[in-house]
Order: sequence, then C-alpha cells, then structure tokens
Amino acid sequence: MRFDQMIQMMKQMTGKIGSNIYASVQDQNNPHHLSFLRRLQKEMREKDSLHTPLKQLKAVVLDFETTGFYPEKGDQILSIGAVKVHGESIVNDETYYSLVQSTDTIPDQITELTGIKVDDLHDAPSLATALTQFFEFSKDSLFVAHHSMHEQSFLKQATKALTRSAFQQRIVDTSLIVRIIEPTLHLKSLEACCTHFGIEVNGRHHALHDAYMTAQLWSRYIQFFQDQGYQNLREVYETLAK
Repeated sequence: MRFDQMIQMMKQMTGKIGSNIYASVQDQNNPHHLSFLRRLQKEMREKDSLHTPLKQLKAVVLDFETTGFYPEKGDQILSIGAVKVHGESIVNDETYYSLVQSTDTIPDQITELTGIKVDDLHDAPSLATALTQFFEFSKDSLFVAHHSMHEQSFLKQATKALTRSAFQQRIVDTSLIVRIIEPTLHLKSLEACCTHFGIEVNGRHHALHDAYMTAQLWSRYIQFFQDQGYQNLREVYETLAK
C-alpha cells in the first residue's frame, strides 16, 4: 500500500472511530471519559517492555505537531501521528492520525512548517477525544519517538490537565539509541538519521509522515540489535548507559 493511500485510509478510519466508539466521551469533563483515560494509563504503566524479546516487542512510534516547545506556557498539540511496529516489522495497516481541535491563533511559522491552519482545527476532535483514541490505539505497546522529550512533555501536561494524574510511560528516544549503532557520527535530526540509513525523507513536519520515518528507523535499530545478539530492551539500555 502506498503511504499516501494509507494516510487517506486512516483519515477515514479516524472519522469512523470518532463517530461511534468515542461518541459518548466527546466532552473532556465527562466523568466516563476521565475514567476511561485513567484506566488506559494504568494498563500502559503495567506493561513491562524491558524484558520482552526484541522480536516480540510491540511499539507505537509517535509524533506530535505543536504550536511550540513549551506546553507549560500554553503551547498546544495540533496533530498526533502514530505507527505500530511489531519486532522489526512495520504494521502498515495499523496507524493513527488526528488533528486536535483549537480556536487559538497558530504562529505563522508553525503554519508554514506544518501546513496546519486554525480553520483546519475547528471541527477536529478535542484533545481529550484525540488522546483517548491514541491511548486506546497504543495501550499494549512501548512508545518510541525521535527526540522524545518533546512528545513526553506534552503528554505529561495533557495527562495532568485531563486526568489529574501523572504520565509515567517510558518513551524510547531514537535520537539516543542511534549512538550505539553509529557512535562516531553524532547523528541528531530525523533527517540526518534517515538519510544515513537510506530512508526517504518525505512530508517532513506532518505527524504521520514523521512517525512513519521514525518507525523505519526503529525497524532498522531492532534488526541491528538482534543481529548483534541483544535479547531485549534492557540490554540496549545497559549498553547506552556505559
């Protein structure tokens, strides 16, 4: 399946999900909604991914587009993209993408970077609904992101605001893991990593495109670690800590 076809399919799927399963939890102040989010958080915290064999590891590779870098100062999530990877295999028919409702002004440079305009967000799912969909999509998987502190800071702020609880899930950072594979090259940006590993840079700063490129990186990493005899993520972290 071509990636542009996959994106179109997921847009259609997201609309279907929003119109049925989550129809009763559109309001972020809905007690049922809050309870559902808390339950998903609890299930995800209890999942131990450190000792899962790499070939069996279920990961959700995610990316957020946002209005800035500081959620504690009012910056907001504009879109969420995610791709599932099982072991080293990217699951092309299991992706998630959603814009996030907002009526606030989007800085011109962010619109230029992402292509997202305020008008695009008026009828988008609320943050509570989008996160509920995302957590339901991700609930049995490890989180992976490139420069993951960005996504983690927004997830912490959103989880605290919506559920009054802490976001405690681990997010593996592909920009750190690459240091084990190429310790002398100092690869940092998503573009640099993708170019080095022969991955096409396509649709940069679209959440689903960026998640898909990062998923390809993660797939290469898992293949490398298995070839090098690593058994699980705990052994990868032990090497990174040396």
